Amino acid sequence: MSHRVILNETSYFGPGSRAVLPGEIKRRGFKKAFFVTDKELLRFGVAQKVIAVLDEAGIAYAIYDDIKQNPTIANVTNGIAAFKQSGADFIVAVGGGSSIDTAKAIGIVVTNPEFADITSLEGVAPTKNRSIPIIALPTTAGTAAEVTINYVITDEAAVKKMVCVDPNDIPVLSIVDAELMYSMPKGLTAATGMDALTHAIECYITKAAWTLTDMFALQAISMISTHLAEAVNNPTSSEARDGMAVAQYIAGMGFSNVGLGIVHSMAHPLGAFYDTPHGIANAVLLPYVLEYNAPAAAPKYREIARAMGVSGVETLAETAAVRAAIDAVKALSKIVGIPERLREIGVKEEDLPRLAVAAFGDVCTGGNPRTTSVAEILEIYRRAF
Repeated sequence: MSHRVILNETSYFGPGSRAVLPGEIKRRGFKKAFFVTDKELLRFGVAQKVIAVLDEAGIAYAIYDDIKQNPTIANVTNGIAAFKQSGADFIVAVGGGSSIDTAKAIGIVVTNPEFADITSLEGVAPTKNRSIPIIALPTTAGTAAEVTINYVITDEAAVKKMVCVDPNDIPVLSIVDAELMYSMPKGLTAATGMDALTHAIECYITKAAWTLTDMFALQAISMISTHLAEAVNNPTSSEARDGMAVAQYIAGMGFSNVGLGIVHSMAHPLGAFYDTPHGIANAVLLPYVLEYNAPAAAPKYREIARAMGVSGVETLAETAAVRAAIDAVKALSKIVGIPERLREIGVKEEDLPRLAVAAFGDVCTGGNPRTTSVAEILEIYRRAF
C-alpha cells in the first residue's frame, strides 16, 4: 500500500514572520496581489498588519472582502470576476478558513474555467491545472487551511456544504504568524482551537491513518492540550498563541493527507442549515462521536489520553483508557467554554433526520473508523441534542 503526502513548498513560522512576505513575493516574480480577506478583519485592523507590509514594500494589491463566515458559491463567483478585473497575478489570503477556502476556490476556477459552476468542484474534482499561486496567512488557530488540500464552500440553494479535495489548491507559501491571532476573542480562540483538536483526533483514528500522520496527530493533540486553555484565558500569552498556531498547522499536515470522519460529516450540515461556526459544531459533536467510534479504534484512545496529559494511563484497562480520553476532551471543552448540547447552539430537533441524511452523504464519512448509517448518525445527533 502506498501513502501520499502533500505539503506546502515553503512555510514560515513565528510571531512577526509576515515580514518575509515582500522578499518571497519578489523572489517569485509576482507583481500584483489579489488580497482576499473578510470585512471583520479589515474593521478590526488585523488585515492591515499584512497590508502595511505590502505598502512598505511598494507591492500593488486589490482587496476582495465579499466573504461570509461559511463562504458561499456567490462569494466565489464574485471573487472570480473581481480577480479577473484586478490584473493580479497571485493571491494573498488573510483570515481563517473562510478567507483561505474562498481564495482556493477562486484560484482553482481561474485556472480551470470548466469548473465555473462551482458545484462540480465538490469531492475530488479532476482539475488539470494548479491554482493561481496563493500565499496564505491564517488569523485563527484552527482550520489549517494554509497547509491543506481541502476547502469547503456552501451551496445555499441546495442547503449543503461542499467539501472539495484538490492537490492543485494548496498554497505555494504559508506564513503562520501568531501576531495575526493575538486579537482573536475568547470564543473564537476556543472554537478554532477545538476545531484543531478535532482535526488531530479524527486524523489519528481515521481509516487511512499511518505512521507519519499518527506522528503529526499526536504532537498536535499534545500541544493543543498544553496551550489552548492558556490562549483562551490569557490571550496576550505569546507562548500559548504561538503554540496553538503551530499545533493547528501540524494537525493540518496530518488530516489533509488522510482525511477525517463523521464529526466533520455531522458538523458540515449545521453550517449549511444554521450558519453555525464550524469550530463550535465540531467541538459540541466530538465527545459524542468519540463514544460512538470507540469500538472501532479503542487501542488508539489510550494514546489520545496520554497525549492529553492523563496520568497513569499506561496501567488502565482498555475500557478505562477509552473513557479517560473522552473525559479529557470533555474537560478541555468545558474549560474553554464550549456548549455541551446541540440545542444550546440553535439546532432544531425536527431537523435532525434531514441533518443525518446530509451527514451520511458527506465526503468525510468514508474515512470514519466505524462503518456507519443514516440511522446511527441520527442517534448520535439525538444524544448530542
